[in-house]
Amino acid sequence: MEIANNGSATAAAMDDGFEVIVPQHPLISHWVSVLRDRDTLSHAFRSAMGELGRLLVYEATRDWLPTIVREIQSPMGSAVVESVNHLEPIMIVPILRAGLALAEFAASVLPSTKTFHLGMARDERTLQPSVYLNKLPDRFSKQSHILLMDPMLATGGTVAAAVDLLKDHGADIGQIRIISAVAAPVALKKLHEKFPGICVYAGAMDQTVNEKGFIVPGLGDAGDRSYGT
Repeated sequence: MEIANNGSATAAAMDDGFEVIVPQHPLISHWVSVLRDRDTLSHAFRSAMGELGRLLVYEATRDWLPTIVREIQSPMGSAVVESVNHLEPIMIVPILRAGLALAEFAASVLPSTKTFHLGMARDERTLQPSVYLNKLPDRFSKQSHILLMDPMLATGGTVAAAVDLLKDHGADIGQIRIISAVAAPVALKKLHEKFPGICVYAGAMDQTVNEKGFIVPGLGDAGDRSYGT
């Protein structure tokens, strides 16, 4: 995977349209540094995760929101304006538990959202995911824009299983964008192989995943650190 600077973002591009965007912004770097610090307390960690998620949602939807053009009346006269279409809410899908913290402030950026919770647990021995909660709609419409939020893309097993579930519920790859705090090449390679064309936005990229399936240096167990359990 080659990394190249692309204006305000670092982009890693592969064949088949697969793209990883790491936005270059001091606030994103700041919140990632707070998350990495082992001395960050649980409440501060959770808040930092939410702030990072807010910024990544902003970046991920820059060219992706459904908009409408209409004429309105200001106090001084008429104006033609472009605004986000509130009739097409953005679908937020956090992968529990840690995804809840990453998605916490998404609605403060987006004018209209719906949230569908997806609970997945990773077996510590096999590193394989299992689903314990599925609140996805029966079918996503073809107009849906879906933000799948998972803080850690390490081995890629959990996020790949989540994308499979979204597809089972009618979503196309072009309707999905993945938001993550930290991503590793192992997970990105799996996503690229299974879902050509999918797009990932991450706060940072680390190169190593250890034998226990944790990203190094990473930021530890995002769920445990977010909720203190």
